Amino acid sequence: MKGSRDRLTAVLMLTPSLILVGIFVYGFIARTFYTSLTNWGSDPAQALARNPVLRFVGFSNYRELFTGFIDVRFRQDLVNTFFFTLFFLLGCLLIGLTLAILLDQDIRGEGVFRTIFLFPMSLSFIVTGTVWRWLLQPRGGVNVLPTLVGAEPLEFRWLTSRNQVWQFNWQDLPVYTGALVAVVLAWLLLSAWRQRRRGRVVAALVSLLFILGWTVGGTPGIELLPYPETHGFNLAFIGIIAAAVWQMSGYTMALYLAGLRGIPVELREAAQVDGASGLQVYRYVVLPLLQPITLSAMIILGHISLKIFDLIFAMAGADNATTDVPALLMYLTTFRGNQFAKGAAIAVVLLLMVAAVIVPYLWSSLKSEVRR
Repeated sequence: MKGSRDRLTAVLMLTPSLILVGIFVYGFIARTFYTSLTNWGSDPAQALARNPVLRFVGFSNYRELFTGFIDVRFRQDLVNTFFFTLFFLLGCLLIGLTLAILLDQDIRGEGVFRTIFLFPMSLSFIVTGTVWRWLLQPRGGVNVLPTLVGAEPLEFRWLTSRNQVWQFNWQDLPVYTGALVAVVLAWLLLSAWRQRRRGRVVAALVSLLFILGWTVGGTPGIELLPYPETHGFNLAFIGIIAAAVWQMSGYTMALYLAGLRGIPVELREAAQVDGASGLQVYRYVVLPLLQPITLSAMIILGHISLKIFDLIFAMAGADNATTDVPALLMYLTTFRGNQFAKGAAIAVVLLLMVAAVIVPYLWSSLKSEVRR
């Protein structure tokens, strides 16, 4: 009787929150997805009408984003996001781990150094972007540092450079996607083989062979564009990556430091007794135990990098195409161009990108909790 009453009380307490979340989160997501399937904004006369007449166009907005002639900026934005996420993650993880290892050596004044390293995280991206915009001015800041030693000032355009490296043809995207899927399937195959799960081994092997054949065969039947379209890493993103890493590496340091302090001292001493050097202790004992910390940091930082908006807006402005990202383009498309359907399509693509990072992590975490 008491258990039923407690269950009813819990349901009554949670119902208002569930209703609000259902309306203002999932309801708005559903509305955004529906909007992306219409032509809202294609007709200027209907864009800001009180009761616009909308026509269902299916996935044509998504097709235009990935294959349309005028949406080349969106495709470059996806490439910008990929490189930004890659270098942002590497920079934060490497610097954060290095700082955590140094602070874990029982140095004098550890609290002071820890506060200094964590301080940038307390700032908003707007403040960080404003400060780093001053530092990266073409005629001042970082570029004039060589003059302190009598050298010529730098001429690098940190936020406006149009030079690109590591260029590739957008038509080859299916090949790169197939190669990435093949790597993931190979990893799943290896994991299933180690766990001796024959069903998963067979499924992963068959899928891997299919993807490899499809990729090596040149992805038949898929032609994104009828003409070459090159994209690459814009050097103007170097300054933005530096600012983002400066702000978030302290957070990664805090995560790693907590993980290091949670490793029993006996494990390190046992490894040293067995003849392991200091480097081998970190390689074979410490770093493997820090894998959950690394995964959590990658998920959090990846989530931030995919949705990055305010830092780039403050550093380079909204109209600087060389440092554009999908979130910024969504803002411009929706609220300046009044192309609400296409802006909603960009929002849905962003949602899927974030979900691809978050959902597997949540599923793995919930699955491990159920096993416990």
